[in-house]
Amino acid sequence: MNSRQKGFTLIEIAIVLVIIGLLLGGVLKGQELITGARVRNFIQQQDGIKAAYFGFLDRYRALPGDYSQAVANITGVLETSGCGKTGTGDGDGDGQIGSATFENILVWEHLSKSGFINGSYTCAKTATSATSPSNPYGSVLNLVYDDGFQGAGKASRHNLKTGGQVPSDILAEIDRKVDDGNPTQGSFRAPATANAACFATAWVTNPPGPNCEGITLF
Repeated sequence: MNSRQKGFTLIEIAIVLVIIGLLLGGVLKGQELITGARVRNFIQQQDGIKAAYFGFLDRYRALPGDYSQAVANITGVLETSGCGKTGTGDGDGDGQIGSATFENILVWEHLSKSGFINGSYTCAKTATSATSPSNPYGSVLNLVYDDGFQGAGKASRHNLKTGGQVPSDILAEIDRKVDDGNPTQGSFRAPATANAACFATAWVTNPPGPNCEGITLF
């Protein structure tokens, strides 16, 4: 009786290694495609809101959220929303989308009910009642006038915050595609509050921070 066990030949081992390599390559390529799709979605969302902002400004000669005649001129804006100047649904018309009067939440109601963005959004003083657009990771966007972004000698300006929960490698790729790749300058930046897991002089990508935010300046 022949008790010798037959082992794998070099050709069989080579074939197995090739298959493993192909599988790993497919997984990595799939991850790359998913990342690319997420980056494109973010860029499209940011560009769409930026276009809506300037479209609203062109039509009404006022800023969304800050528009002082919104209730009279935009069908469906709630006069009793509690947002805006004295809670009327109108902005205070000072040329700034402020947060003190909830104009940064009212902005979505003005944009959606005037037809500049899809969806139906309603402003309210309580976060559980207000509705705002969200990023692909479930965090709400914030369009506001402030100086809460990176940069030396900066002044307050209107900006769109992506919301949190975004991996920093996604933000790094967005920055490379739409700006200069530097989170401290240009039109796409990191928040003013330092988060070492997300950025320093550059976006952290290895390993990426899991709960980061980017800001598009207008």
